[in-house]
Amino acid sequence: MIGLLLISFASCELDLTNPNAASEDQVLNTKDGLIALAVGIRQVYSTSVLGAEVLYPSITTRETAAMTTFSSLEELEDGGASLASENERVKRLFARTMRVKGMTENLIGAVDNVDLSAGTRAGLLAYGSLFRAKCLGILAQNWEQAPIRNSLNNDAKFSSRDDVYKEAIGVLTSGLSQISANPVPAELDGPFGSIDLANSLNAYLARYNLAKGNYTEAIAAADKVDLTSISELTFDAENSNPLYAGFFDGTIEYNPRDNFGMPASLSLDPADGRIAFYVTVMDTTSLRGLDIDLMNCPFFATATSSVPLYLPGEMMLIKAEAYARSNDIANAETALNAVRNKMPADDAFGIGAGLADTYSSGGDMNALLAEIYKNRRAELFLIGTSLEDSRRFGRPEPTIEVDYTTERNRNFYPYSSDERDSNPNTPVNPTI
Repeated sequence: MIGLLLISFASCELDLTNPNAASEDQVLNTKDGLIALAVGIRQVYSTSVLGAEVLYPSITTRETAAMTTFSSLEELEDGGASLASENERVKRLFARTMRVKGMTENLIGAVDNVDLSAGTRAGLLAYGSLFRAKCLGILAQNWEQAPIRNSLNNDAKFSSRDDVYKEAIGVLTSGLSQISANPVPAELDGPFGSIDLANSLNAYLARYNLAKGNYTEAIAAADKVDLTSISELTFDAENSNPLYAGFFDGTIEYNPRDNFGMPASLSLDPADGRIAFYVTVMDTTSLRGLDIDLMNCPFFATATSSVPLYLPGEMMLIKAEAYARSNDIANAETALNAVRNKMPADDAFGIGAGLADTYSSGGDMNALLAEIYKNRRAELFLIGTSLEDSRRFGRPEPTIEVDYTTERNRNFYPYSSDERDSNPNTPVNPTI
């Protein structure tokens, strides 16, 4: 059944499932079909969206450097006015995210058409909600406007990113309410086995509330996440880790930038254990003369390495930032130091700065936010949030002309030319 789903969705860019296709009717009208669709959502997201979500913005925000002369990658690294709607990577990120979002909309819309136990219904709705919110978040992080819902008629309406985040928050809240009222049954343990639904829903609720400026809600959601719990995207020989492919397999396209792509003013302590966790420091440069290191992260080490859906340290840093932006410096520094002092053995994934000192901003809010940003870049390297972070922390603006010294080379991506050609509602591209 999963194979059928992948064939069914492989040819679709932005549309929902064709309701006239008999095989898809079968998927959407049986319990086994809905469970297979849920598994298919994770599989297509993991192998198709994840690589684009993480790797493409990593070039834009200098987390990584381009290691090939592929024109689409060169344009992404040039940024500014050089990055146009026709760029293949921009088009891929948008189309793949919209495709999986459409699959989640199908799943959520079909659940009430099938006779299910209350727990199975709740579990499927929560699972679909998690991945739908994830797709909405990707769109809001990278574009000024995005469609909240897909359209079979190629006329999806675009909403402000603020409204897209609001929708994601509502979707996650609904998913949590479903499984709070009806525990997920054992029959979904296998399909959902690598993902802790409640913790994942709360983790993304914390992330998107922070992005939207809902600081009290962000703290509350982060507090509900069990930091010892692990949620992962898993891979196998037939469905391989796309991040491994980008850094190690065949034509290597990416390498990490020195100091996680941050300027010298935000240099890490050489004793910071996160450096060795993620990279092997080297004295070498990319094709464009940018200082680079060698990828060392265990999440990307092999074709079958699992990738965390979220990191425990993110919850601590969400709290640190939310407290800081609420003018609660004492609690912000407590949360920040919990990350800085965390040892690898104390982290579910073995990530630990292991710094012995206690950071104090001396009441300087700008210094505190800069320290939080620096720790986000180090702790949360390559989780796909760097462009949102760079804007939110007010890092220096990009330039229209090519300048590899800028901290980011775009504020938002242009809209895909494929979408513009088919959808009359596509907005005007941002200048930069």
